[in-house]
Amino acid sequence: MIFKKPIQTILLGLILLFCLLLGIEQNPILAATLIETKPILQEKMQAMSEKTVNLESGIDRFLTSIPPGYYTIASVEELKNRLKNPQTVLVDVREVSEYKSGHIPDAINIPLRTLADKQDLIPRDCSVVLYCSSGYRSAMGVMTLHLLGYENVQGFPLSFAGWQGAGEAIAFN
Repeated sequence: MIFKKPIQTILLGLILLFCLLLGIEQNPILAATLIETKPILQEKMQAMSEKTVNLESGIDRFLTSIPPGYYTIASVEELKNRLKNPQTVLVDVREVSEYKSGHIPDAINIPLRTLADKQDLIPRDCSVVLYCSSGYRSAMGVMTLHLLGYENVQGFPLSFAGWQGAGEAIAFN
């Protein structure tokens, strides 16, 4: 008697399943819906595959469009020579607190996370050099500006640490 109720429930479930399966064949709308599900799933999978191909080709176009030598300011001396040209804009992409604790003289501060929003502060007709504390953020900044249509952008991979390590002047504000 203890097992009577669960057994009845299982039997009732099996009967309902049987009736449902039998009823599907008798109901053309339900049968058509189940039959049409497979092509819909195939279409969705094909669309996802096309999006993946489009993304991959977009990335490929971007990577192959990076100008040769975009990241070639390899020494402090080379940066100092670049900065002699008044048409060179030096951008510190570190956070404001990092910038205030010391930066390369004449650099403007535009934190990396705000670079796209504040791109109007960077002239398009000048040479632009980005730096950060270790080179990572400046590399992302170079890529960001390149994607935004800037053509004359380079990074300074030695960054602030290299400038400071070379004993060069540091500005505070």
